Amino acid sequence: MKLLIAGAGFIVQDWLTITQHLKDVDLVASAGVEADKENMGKLQSKYGIKEVYTDYDQALREANVNTVYVGVPNSLHYSFVKKALNAGKNVVCEKLFIVKYDEFKELKELALSKYLVLVEAITNQYLTNYRELKDKVKTLGPVRIVSMNYSQYSHRYDAFKKGKILPVFDPKKGGGALMDLNIYNIHFLVGLFGMPKSVKYVANIQRGIDTSGMLILDYGDFKAVLIAAKDCAAPVTSLIEGEDGTIVVNGPANVMDSFDIYQGQKETAHVDDKVYPHRMYEEFNELNRMIKDHDMDKTKKMLQHSDEVMQIVQEAVNDAGLKLE
Repeated sequence: MKLLIAGAGFIVQDWLTITQHLKDVDLVASAGVEADKENMGKLQSKYGIKEVYTDYDQALREANVNTVYVGVPNSLHYSFVKKALNAGKNVVCEKLFIVKYDEFKELKELALSKYLVLVEAITNQYLTNYRELKDKVKTLGPVRIVSMNYSQYSHRYDAFKKGKILPVFDPKKGGGALMDLNIYNIHFLVGLFGMPKSVKYVANIQRGIDTSGMLILDYGDFKAVLIAAKDCAAPVTSLIEGEDGTIVVNGPANVMDSFDIYQGQKETAHVDDKVYPHRMYEEFNELNRMIKDHDMDKTKKMLQHSDEVMQIVQEAVNDAGLKLE
């Protein structure tokens, strides 16, 4: 893929560290705001990015690219993706895909009408360990309980308590525990079991933002509780409990470092089949293939997956009374 990178924040910098090992990914250009110029210059030198722009519209017009990687804050995803699609570019958009479900549906229809690849960069759906887990879940018998916890005290929470509102705690910018951390848990669960029958979100809300909360998904035959917190911390782990066994996922749902299989209290297997240390490697290899092959069947499949995730997010937002501005 001939790539334009939109954004210069943490996620982009993290992803750039693996680009030397990604075949056929050509770092043609990056685009940010004027305040990013110095930082983008450093990234340009370090990773061999050919051109740097401080005007996204200009980059879309001038850069010889076929794909845009959108790594800007959540609240800007809609406008950046829409501009890229209207410019005839394929788009890889970081999570959270789009803050509002109606806007997601609009962009989904736009991409398909233009026969362009539009896909959410959500790591766990592409990891070998996750695919292995999907197969092993079948050995657990009827699943009864799923519990997931991604609690990570935010280094920005102290500033929030003092009254300084940064994007991760700003309801106007798609902040909060649901959209930042619990989104990984939702993707994980939807990839395994699809849409639940009902959604309830019990959140701790401070100054209009959910600093932590429990998402309760009812699948009929089993129940799931998805916990995410930015105002406290705990060991990050997940359990899938069936009548014949249990799977314990070690670490966060977006990393899928490994998992253990239990029968009763006895561990029967430890599984770790990852092919590369960094969580984004397998994801971008597949996204690159999708764009290279113009795989619209896989595009539609992944858009449907993201559609279900976005529906759950919207129901949770409504249930908790959160205001997306």
